[in-house]
Amino acid sequence: MEIDSSEQSASQGGSISDFPATFGRMQELLKAKDDTSRFVGLALLKSVLDNGQLVQDPGSLRTLWESLSPKFLDRLLRAQQSDKVTKSEAQNMVDLAVAVLHTFAVLLPEDCRKESRLIGRTGPLVKALVESSPETTNLILQTLLTIVSQPEGALEMLRIEDLSPLTEIAVQYPLVLDIFSFTWTNASTIGPPDAVRESIDKYVPILLVVFKDTDAVTLLNFIGNLIPKLTPEALPQSPEWLPPLVTVLRKLVAKKPTLAGRTAYTQLAASLLQAYPERSTNLLFMDDHSPNADSKPFSYLFVNLLLIDLRSSFPSLLSKLNSAEYPAISQRLSVAFDVISSFIGFLVRRLDEETSTFPFSMPPDLLLKLRKDIAETMSLTIEYLRDRWDASIAGASGLDPSARAGTAATSTGTHLTLTWESMKDSVTEDPLILAGIRALAIWIREDENENLRNETAGLMDMMIELYKSSSGGNLDFRYPVLLALEGIMATDDGAERFLGQQGWEVLFEDLSTILNRTLNDRDLGSSSASTEAARGLEIVRVLLAVVDHSSTSSPNEDWMLAVTTTASMKLASKSSPPIVIELQIAMLQLSTALLTKAALGMQRRYLANHPALSGLTNQLEAVVKGMDDKVEAAEFLELLRDISLDLENLRAR
Repeated sequence: MEIDSSEQSASQGGSISDFPATFGRMQELLKAKDDTSRFVGLALLKSVLDNGQLVQDPGSLRTLWESLSPKFLDRLLRAQQSDKVTKSEAQNMVDLAVAVLHTFAVLLPEDCRKESRLIGRTGPLVKALVESSPETTNLILQTLLTIVSQPEGALEMLRIEDLSPLTEIAVQYPLVLDIFSFTWTNASTIGPPDAVRESIDKYVPILLVVFKDTDAVTLLNFIGNLIPKLTPEALPQSPEWLPPLVTVLRKLVAKKPTLAGRTAYTQLAASLLQAYPERSTNLLFMDDHSPNADSKPFSYLFVNLLLIDLRSSFPSLLSKLNSAEYPAISQRLSVAFDVISSFIGFLVRRLDEETSTFPFSMPPDLLLKLRKDIAETMSLTIEYLRDRWDASIAGASGLDPSARAGTAATSTGTHLTLTWESMKDSVTEDPLILAGIRALAIWIREDENENLRNETAGLMDMMIELYKSSSGGNLDFRYPVLLALEGIMATDDGAERFLGQQGWEVLFEDLSTILNRTLNDRDLGSSSASTEAARGLEIVRVLLAVVDHSSTSSPNEDWMLAVTTTASMKLASKSSPPIVIELQIAMLQLSTALLTKAALGMQRRYLANHPALSGLTNQLEAVVKGMDDKVEAAEFLELLRDISLDLENLRAR
């Protein structure tokens, strides 16, 4: 292959004084029929690209890109040593093609990255990894990552049958895992989900083998971050790789790894528990009887490490609110709380079961110690939540909202006088706050710890405010707050604290909206109606606890709106989800409880609602008798009979 002196100078990076002439020469060479001219043109193009002469000229850049022959690029990428080509020459061909493709992938506009001219090079680029140099390997991986960042490129990657050149270097080049992540997540948004599932099921076991002799921190971190990003349809339903993956996680936990390792196994555990709750719960928390009597069950070690991480992080957390590391810390601690919540739920279920296919084998002394550690962690959680809320919103516990409005002008701008806040992570948008409240709520509802419930009651103002903010925020605090209120209502002053923060008004407003949507909104799907109704049931439970509380002598007048709302409710149909019917029954229970506890004069004022309540009760009985689930129907009928009896007793007064 002969090259004249001017072309050789350009191809070696010499200066090009006359760009228009050079541009025309490059076009001519790139469009030539023979590969020698094309190679010279490509070398000249690389020099121009390296000099940055086309960065600000997108028109010329696209023209040259379209002058390149895709088939010629593929031949260069496939270049191998032969009788006519030395190993060095073959390597130079691959290096040149990769370098040019990498530069174009960076500089081309987004619409060009979706075209087959670029994404069609995916297969040859993957194959070129087999014998590429470390520098070229990095460029190939960066180019592939750019390609699969587009859904069209991700689908192209899925079509490649053999990705072993990628998997074999995954340990040395973490970018490989990013390529798989972008491929599966982006392809799942536009492609057939079964193709994504098949690819995941094919390559995750291979990656587990590849990382076998390592601590697998990068792999666990990759899978833990991948699973939440996948669409439900693209997520494998019952993967065979789940048990070996959890085995790798268990080994990492046993090594008591660094911060990166703790972050990886915590995120993965939370992701698995969310995606595969039943299987992952048993795999993570169930323990075979240990052959060594002195060894502790894995579930104890795992949960204890999470609790230690939480307790040790709280003292310095407020000081890091505006640091670059806070989002990562918040994410790690929030998923740790999620795992703790799952463990508490698992523990409650197992201890309530008389017989189980998987016996829970944690010794009683360790169980008691774990209970003490969880309680201590929850107490520290309450302190942190109180401090964070006061620093961000309230100024001080119990301070009236009207006192939070003052501002002061300083050299850095105007600020609230009583608060300081994270510049990026608002307390109402912080996942750590949500996860912490959720874990705390589950624990105080299930564990009869009066001191902890009283401490949680001190967060009443925060919880009511968070409940109100959930209607327009990204995070939904409503269900965790309702769970927490159930536990708080068991305390002596729980109802008083709740009412002091206008809790009844806030919850009943939400309840009224739920009733209207579940009974009148025909566009609300069955799943959405069930979700809304479930929250409505939780609200009614809390309001009933307030009515039945020992400190409640007689209902307030505004509470009786629940009676008139129930009397005017539209009857649920036979096609309504059972939980919607259960919500209507709960509203009748709330109404009869209010009327029963009301003073005689108030009872008489609401006497006109009795016929409507009785009529609704009778109509619901007819609906319930037509339900397919006869066991559930029998339970509902028993509740309705109790309501009918209460109404008869009220009429008799």
